[in-house]
Amino acid sequence: MDYWERLFLYRKKLLLPRINQFVNWTLGVTYLCALAFLAAIVYEYGFSLSAGETEVVHAVYRTVWIVFLASTALQIVFRQDDSPYKFTPWTWVLSALLYLTLLPVVFDRPEEGTEVYWIWAFFRSPYYRGAILLLYSFYQLSGSLVRLLGKRTNPPLILAGSFLFIIVLGTGLLMLPRATYSGIDWIDALFTATSATCVTGLVSVDVPSTFTLEGQVIIILLIQIGGLGVMTLTSFFAMFFMGNTSIYNQLAVGDMISSNSLNSLLSTLLYILGFTLAIEGAGMVVVWYSIHGTLGMTLDEELFFSAFHAISAFCNAGFSILPNGMSNPAVMQGHNLLYVTLGLLVALGGIGFPILVNLYETVIYYLSYWKWKAFGRSHRFVKRVHLYNLNTKIVLVSTAFLLAFGTAVIAVVEWNQALAGMPVADKLVHSFFNSSCPRTAGFVSVPLLSFSVQTLLFMLVLMVIGGGTQSTAGGVKINVFAVAMLNLWAVIRGSEHVTILKRELSHDSIRRSNAVIMLYLIIAFAGMFALSVLEPEASLLAVVFECVSALSTVGSSLDLTPKLSDGGKALIVAMMFVGRVGAFTLMTGLVRQEKKRNYKYPSDNIIIN
Repeated sequence: MDYWERLFLYRKKLLLPRINQFVNWTLGVTYLCALAFLAAIVYEYGFSLSAGETEVVHAVYRTVWIVFLASTALQIVFRQDDSPYKFTPWTWVLSALLYLTLLPVVFDRPEEGTEVYWIWAFFRSPYYRGAILLLYSFYQLSGSLVRLLGKRTNPPLILAGSFLFIIVLGTGLLMLPRATYSGIDWIDALFTATSATCVTGLVSVDVPSTFTLEGQVIIILLIQIGGLGVMTLTSFFAMFFMGNTSIYNQLAVGDMISSNSLNSLLSTLLYILGFTLAIEGAGMVVVWYSIHGTLGMTLDEELFFSAFHAISAFCNAGFSILPNGMSNPAVMQGHNLLYVTLGLLVALGGIGFPILVNLYETVIYYLSYWKWKAFGRSHRFVKRVHLYNLNTKIVLVSTAFLLAFGTAVIAVVEWNQALAGMPVADKLVHSFFNSSCPRTAGFVSVPLLSFSVQTLLFMLVLMVIGGGTQSTAGGVKINVFAVAMLNLWAVIRGSEHVTILKRELSHDSIRRSNAVIMLYLIIAFAGMFALSVLEPEASLLAVVFECVSALSTVGSSLDLTPKLSDGGKALIVAMMFVGRVGAFTLMTGLVRQEKKRNYKYPSDNIIIN
């Protein structure tokens, strides 16, 4: 029996492993090409290139295009039924769009002016090819990242690592020559990239005078990625094009985005992206309407201003491209609609995506009920008893209370001080705006140094509380604060059970809430102590405000941020990173988890009071 006969008879044992090894090697080359393609885009648009350098970049584009075509063909031809690299309908669509770029290569140039020519010209366009290659690169890289979760790795550390990667990448992008007018120090680029990715809003340089349009676009992209979460975006790409992967992989992704079941994993990701784009789009339209023709901008500048501030507000980032931010005299009067819109966007971004999904499902239920009541009485309508889950009720009630109470406190305390001289409507609007932003956007319409100490202390409380879990906001989170307060009230009353809205809270929820608050206070105190050593000339209130703002990813400052030394900036960078990833999440990823024990020690009491 010669070699070829033996290879044919034992092809599953001898041939298929080699084929799979070759396909896997090709996928590795594809990942490298995807990174090379993204690097070439950065190089082309970040630097002023000569003709020779432009030709080299275009050669990289052509090489990546050829590799992607070959890799896709190999995966289609040698794809196995039990392969982890599955083809969904959307994967076939993406592959078809990639192969349509071959039409101008296969067919000669048609006669100009005909419909066939326009089709040929469309598929020959470098914008079409670039968009497909960019989408394919994201698909490959996100798939590799999500598959990493299936390797029994540590999800919290992957989450932290993904944020760290985006921060480092953003730092490099902001240091590109075309991103700034006259250059920027690496520590300021790192500070700005961290603040944008961690949706904080603290800035050590003036954004409009330091960053060009390209730099501002980089900042808003970092804000959008940081607001949604790196794993949310990569998981969406992977699940959308790859379908469901391993069970462990799906469980890890579902835990990150708070999905109720594996069946609703992709739909939850779609909800998150859909809500984000819809709310930001609606906010952009209202913001544009409120400033149209009033700031001396062109239409393009107005549209960019609207998009930038809508994204920055919904992601609770607090970045502004106006000199002096939202306290700029050009918008302080006659723009109440702008402040109300931004305040509402901040509130919507701060309640969290699970609550938005629950509200959406409730609206759909009521629409179906009214439709049945009006037209469909012929069939039975299944009524639901509990439309809102307990998490939604707690967050909505707490958010409404904090917004109303915060507006009242700021209005009463600052009516004849920081808000003096304003019309009554303006006073109420600015009170609302400055009560919504400390949780945790960082916009200010009135300079913070003009507020009284009482208002600043109240803002500190709002900054610590923050927004809802699984939201773009920071802080200890409303849910955690509410559970801790309910537990405190139960202990004071001598009750053994913590209840709310006819529901008893689980013991695990109470323990985790107390642990989160305690860990937050420890890190906040350590940061304040270190910053007071690094910045001995700063006042205690400014140090406290800076550290709480960084750890809660708020972005408000008593004008201390631009005066920080390099050591102070590095400390605030670390606190912003810990605040965005989550101190509790980071610690559970770093500390080895104790295995469940089938025994317990005898209990004893400690003297408390």
